Amino acid sequence: MTGHRQPDPEAGPDLGVLSARILFSVQRELFATLAERGFDDILPRSGAVLAHLRPEGIRASELARLSGQHKQVVGTLVDDLERLGYVERAPDPADRRAKLVRPTERGLLQMETATAIMRAIEERHAKTLGEEAYSAFKDALGQVARAQSAAARELR
Repeated sequence: MTGHRQPDPEAGPDLGVLSARILFSVQRELFATLAERGFDDILPRSGAVLAHLRPEGIRASELARLSGQHKQVVGTLVDDLERLGYVERAPDPADRRAKLVRPTERGLLQMETATAIMRAIEERHAKTLGEEAYSAFKDALGQVARAQSAAARELR
């Protein structure tokens, strides 16, 4: 006996499965719609950078922290996005030794487009569940995400 319990089919999918379903489905819709709107050269993995990019720029180390990705992975993603014309590296005015990852004009347009797509996705779900229930769902999901992140940090 390994101590591993068999899943209870009555309980439905667990938190990890449900979270993955939401993530992958939202990513598919977001990136398919972005492609339809002229951003067909970026891949879902780029979302680790694009989701946290700021118009004024952000350090790669902060992108790594926010996305939960290793610095090397973020560096590779930034390289790819720079090559595609979505971001540029610029000196950080607060520390000239550091670099900021800043969106280019194309990057800003992609950010605006992605924001509009995500707003439409969220509005659709709010309409399905009702505004109050959707707001409560997002609040609860945020609490679970923060608690899970804190628990995962303790394991390091």
